[in-house]
Amino acid sequence: MSSVTFQGNSVAVSGQLPTVGQAAPDFTLTGADLSDIKLGDFKGKKVLLNIFPSVDTGVCATSVRTFNEKAAGLNNTQVLCVSMDLPFASSRFCAAEGLENVQVASAFRHTEFLADYGVALSDGALRGLSARAVVCIDENGKVTHVERVAELTNEPDYEGALAALK
Repeated sequence: MSSVTFQGNSVAVSGQLPTVGQAAPDFTLTGADLSDIKLGDFKGKKVLLNIFPSVDTGVCATSVRTFNEKAAGLNNTQVLCVSMDLPFASSRFCAAEGLENVQVASAFRHTEFLADYGVALSDGALRGLSARAVVCIDENGKVTHVERVAELTNEPDYEGALAALK
């Protein structure tokens, strides 16, 4: 088990973070229309998983806005914004913000995703939610970039993730 911090306090994280070069763990998430979203749906495309605790926090909202803006110029790339938020809440946020370059995906019915991607917060005030992480996957399903942010209140390394997709 590893850990991150939340406002400076250690929080245990369960699961194994993927490593660069390995095949991305398969997943099923729930889309805005309550349909299943699977990794296989993006075969032949690059995928950026922007994983975070909840779009209802400032840093999480900023990450969605930032990847929406920066993803607009990426070819053959899908950004999935993944949290435990209900798909309705994430969709409402994106609609209110005019965000059209990201797709929301909820893990609320698929908690195995949190463990499979090494982001399951297993104690502390936010237990049951996900740690903040970015995972980039190439067109062949291989992981090209991984970052689990050490402090939950910090933003991810946007440029590092985007570089892995070019």
